[in-house]
Amino acid sequence: MNKTIKTTLRCLAIASLAVVSTGCAMLAPAPPDDQSNVCEIFREQPSWYDYARDSQKAWGTPIATQMAFIQQESSFRSHVRPPRSRLLGFIPWRRPSSARGYAQAQDPVWGEYEADAGGLFARRTHMKHATDFIGWYNRRTQQQTGVSLNNPEHLYLAYHEGQGGYRRGSYRSKPQVMRAARQVSSRAGRYQAQLSACEAEFQCRRFYQVWPFCRGKRR
Repeated sequence: MNKTIKTTLRCLAIASLAVVSTGCAMLAPAPPDDQSNVCEIFREQPSWYDYARDSQKAWGTPIATQMAFIQQESSFRSHVRPPRSRLLGFIPWRRPSSARGYAQAQDPVWGEYEADAGGLFARRTHMKHATDFIGWYNRRTQQQTGVSLNNPEHLYLAYHEGQGGYRRGSYRSKPQVMRAARQVSSRAGRYQAQLSACEAEFQCRRFYQVWPFCRGKRR
């Protein structure tokens, strides 16, 4: 195979991947219109409640905290990535990190999640896996640092800095990270209050979920 054919095939492969990637992004759910109200978020995307509820059952992080994390990290955009830096001020260059998807998980820790809990078919661009990842990560934070799963501010600090960075207190020199953590905590509190008033809507909405035996019934 000569060099011209190889180059042509390589270009076609790259173009095909770009088309597939764009197509997946177009098929992904649009970000919720009202991100200040978790009830409205779940009314637009009721399956997201199921995913977050499953993650809560598996790992212990409250639904409201999971959704507050995702709002902070991606504003519920499935394929978002950090913007590229600019070489010479105008040439698109490297991205500052490998963060991607709803939870903005980076490649190394996502690989650990796949090996430990998610499996090879887990996708950062799917809400089911994003919520499960957050639950898995926060459980690890609890085990390694002692932070309560009911403390969204410090869970987020460890999420952003890593458990090692959290133990070292690296966030203390980063006021923007501390501010973001307070925002997550405040949002999680609002989401929890809202969810307390509307959660019954999402627990027994399917034909096979018959009250009081439906899968997500409140205790």
